[in-house]
Amino acid sequence: MPAVELTPKRNLSSFRKIALGTWKTAKDPSVYGTAVVEVDHALAYIEEFRRATGRRLTITHLMAKALGLVYVEVPDANALLRWGGIWLRKEIAIFFQVALEDPVTGEIDLSGVTIRRPDAKSLLEIVAEFESAAAKVRAGKDEEKEQTRQLFKRLPGWVAGFLLDLTSILIYGLNLDMRWAGLPRDPFGSAMVTNIGTLGLEEAYVPLVPYSRVPLLIAVGAVRRELRPDDLGQPVVVQTMRLCATFDHRILDGSHAARMVKILRRAFADPEAAFGPVPPVILQSPGETLRDKPAS
Repeated sequence: MPAVELTPKRNLSSFRKIALGTWKTAKDPSVYGTAVVEVDHALAYIEEFRRATGRRLTITHLMAKALGLVYVEVPDANALLRWGGIWLRKEIAIFFQVALEDPVTGEIDLSGVTIRRPDAKSLLEIVAEFESAAAKVRAGKDEEKEQTRQLFKRLPGWVAGFLLDLTSILIYGLNLDMRWAGLPRDPFGSAMVTNIGTLGLEEAYVPLVPYSRVPLLIAVGAVRRELRPDDLGQPVVVQTMRLCATFDHRILDGSHAARMVKILRRAFADPEAAFGPVPPVILQSPGETLRDKPAS
């Protein structure tokens, strides 16, 4: 089985061919943009979901599901570059960065969790999968990621760079399944997401990572209150968050970005329509429901 199931994209536009010939690496074609998304309805949905299920749904989980919807509606964005061409992915996968503290040095390190097929999973499934995977990563019990992290800690910088490039060629260039060598299959997915809001940041831009072949990175900012005019032009207080995107112009452009932002705004404005109704109240014991308990 190949590392990534792919099919070549046909009928490239003249601009796309020019872009492919102009920029040779992900060091060149970075485009940056910010979208402000209203999240009042999404936050209310999260609270209701928590009361009904007892599961700690977050904005991060909603982003996993929302990006799944984005790629279903904009399949041309679910792509990677290999051998000078654009290849479309058959599977949607979203990589979420996870911060962890080295138990020996105390240094903050980064690892991640990849949620595959979020478009086909319920929010309950996404929450459970994310919590389980993140807990394993933070505890150092994800064998593949921990082996990789320990290996790169021991390597000199120039060797690490060479090894990363070689790994990228093997997994994405040659499309080899390298799990026998301890390298996970398609580790970075369709997009990378980092929640900078947990650090108290509202806005930041994440650099493209050449060896990952990921053309879209999104930093999710902290929720803040701001005044906005309503339909009658009267000022009202709304809760918003900034989505700060970095994308590879060889694959994505403004038209892709506009469509993707429209889908994300629609999902957060009407979460029940996008993500489904809140699950029914789960009975814990006779006469007791999770709605009787405060959200964790």
